[in-house]
Amino acid sequence: MTLPISILDLAHIGTDGAAASFRSSVELAQQAEGWGYTRIWYAEHHNMPSIASSATSVLIAHVAAHTNTIRLGAGGIMLPNHSPLQIAEQFGTLETLHPGRIDLGLGRAPGSDQNTMRALRRDPSAADTFPSDVQELQAYFAGQSRISGVNAYPGKDTNVPVYILGSSLFGARLAAALGLPYSFASHFAPQALEDAVRIYRREFKPSEALAEPYVIAGVNAIVADTEEEADALALTANRNMAGALVAPGRSFTDAEYDLLLESPAGQQVLNMRRYSAVGTKPVVRAYLEEFAAKADADELIVASQITGRAAWQRSFELLAQAMELPAAQ
Repeated sequence: MTLPISILDLAHIGTDGAAASFRSSVELAQQAEGWGYTRIWYAEHHNMPSIASSATSVLIAHVAAHTNTIRLGAGGIMLPNHSPLQIAEQFGTLETLHPGRIDLGLGRAPGSDQNTMRALRRDPSAADTFPSDVQELQAYFAGQSRISGVNAYPGKDTNVPVYILGSSLFGARLAAALGLPYSFASHFAPQALEDAVRIYRREFKPSEALAEPYVIAGVNAIVADTEEEADALALTANRNMAGALVAPGRSFTDAEYDLLLESPAGQQVLNMRRYSAVGTKPVVRAYLEEFAAKADADELIVASQITGRAAWQRSFELLAQAMELPAAQ
């Protein structure tokens, strides 16, 4: 059986602006549909000038309207930023418009800094009610509201699939207790991957939503026609991230970037991207197969930090070929 491979579209905003980012997301989704990818997810981030997916449900709706079969969803919605009813209405609307194609991944992180949390009118203690908020949201989708006289319209009886996202043991235990699929953010938070998956599988309780545990593991991938090109793309991506951590918006020379990569900030970047497949098709395939086994994953969701749009799309095309994905009929 072919290992399902999905895409985390980081919705990168380049020098050509957010509109170009949205066009690229549509183009990638249209191509990925034919290449055989399982799903594409978009993440909720706020006050980040390089990311265009802040209005996550709106972006999903736009991409869904320009594609036909590929699953689309949030990876994820930061539920403490919202009321469960609002998210049930948004994703109930998406599921009604695009039946059988919508996923809802949920996280409890703020997806922003402290000032942005205040601008969002977010209560810092909202994360404490995340488990009960997830259950309230599920109940809206199932038509079994926990609040008397309140239902999600649309949303009621849509049964949108819910996934728990996490980068710690908390999410693993919650997903197991609720009998939900679990997606671990090992593409940027690799430390607890193996422990989290082990706990999730050991503690999993079957539910109406899911009979057996299901793990999606995040991983980075940069695939190119030559090793030299792949290495150059990876180096540029790491330099850019190190620069963004140290001095957002500032330009550096190559020599300065290389010094940054040797600094604590640079080492942080390299550690965040510990799980990264970089190279030609055979090299990347071998890495991802080994990673899937290490992560005990049922599916991989792949992120790419390539900023050049042509190389970014080409990387996902080569990845689909490398993993021999079943092209859409």
